[in-house]
Amino acid sequence: MVNEKLLIKKAFEAQTYSYTPYSNFNVGAALLGSNGKIYEGCNIENAAFTPTNCAERTAFFKAVSEGQLEFEAIAIVGSKKGANEDEIEYCAPCGVCRQVMMEFCNPKPFKIFLAKSEDDYVEYTLEEMLPLGFSGKNFK
Repeated sequence: MVNEKLLIKKAFEAQTYSYTPYSNFNVGAALLGSNGKIYEGCNIENAAFTPTNCAERTAFFKAVSEGQLEFEAIAIVGSKKGANEDEIEYCAPCGVCRQVMMEFCNPKPFKIFLAKSEDDYVEYTLEEMLPLGFSGKNFK
């Protein structure tokens, strides 16, 4: 069972490690593996921009590098450094991150929580965020 408030709390904790000297837009993600372990990730920018990595992919790659390939949910938070509470919006994953999710998650049950706080969040499935997603099933 997914404890979305714990995931959101962990995403906010991960956000504090963001390396964003160019955009000052900090993102944190907390990914729940089917093993019950939570994998945290933050966004990491690069002056060349292309090598920049999103928080969601950081969490997925950390989990996969540790042998975890099945997932239940992810919480994502993001805001400009120093933003006031009323300035924070829901931070949705980019298209590349949605595609990475499609590689490792069943789109129907996989939950995505976008949060402004532990009490203010919305929930989607990957299927809702990436309808007609491309996956390894397309090769069969």
